[in-house]
Amino acid sequence: MEPNDTLLNSKQAAEYLSVGVDTLSVWRCVGRYSIPFIKVGRLVRYRKSDLDAFLTRRTRGQAEV
Repeated sequence: MEPNDTLLNSKQAAEYLSVGVDTLSVWRCVGRYSIPFIKVGRLVRYRKSDLDAFLTRRTRGQAEV
């Protein structure tokens, strides 16, 4: 974990990724995408750096300048 890495709850993580909370939950449950998460009891948290890494892996092509 990076120093000062922010932990986001499911709602915050879904907003950050621009998807619904239910979509994020399905991805987590069925393993559709490999997005690491932290689970303690019923609480689920995502590291912002892991979400950034997920977005980087999903980026296709280059924008032309």
